[in-house]
Amino acid sequence: MAMSRDDIYTEVEEVLIDALGLDDDEVTPEATLMGDLGAESIDFLDIVFRLEKSFDVKIPREELFPAENLISNPEYIDNGKVTEKGLEVFKEQMPHTDFSGFAADPDINKIADLFTVNSVVNFIELKLK
Repeated sequence: MAMSRDDIYTEVEEVLIDALGLDDDEVTPEATLMGDLGAESIDFLDIVFRLEKSFDVKIPREELFPAENLISNPEYIDNGKVTEKGLEVFKEQMPHTDFSGFAADPDINKIADLFTVNSVVNFIELKLK
């Protein structure tokens, strides 16, 4: 039986609480993994591992968090901003992410804000289909 979005959210929330040592009320749909929840790059490995176990899926790291490979490409970054081409590639590789706010000011320092609890839930939802 397919999991509902609420079930997926609850499971993702549990994974994040366990992986990052958070309280239940700290995880909200809009919370950013790094800024709000304090995740560091090492935590992403743990989060991916726990998500794979919880949902019985295989998650290549660069599939859920592809930004690292993208920001090292000079064609996608210009003067600290993500270029039009870069934004297209980001959207293509991260269909689970809401770029509406970021597109208005594509500052490279704000890339981390794209990784929200909601984007992880969207990703798992797509993975399970």
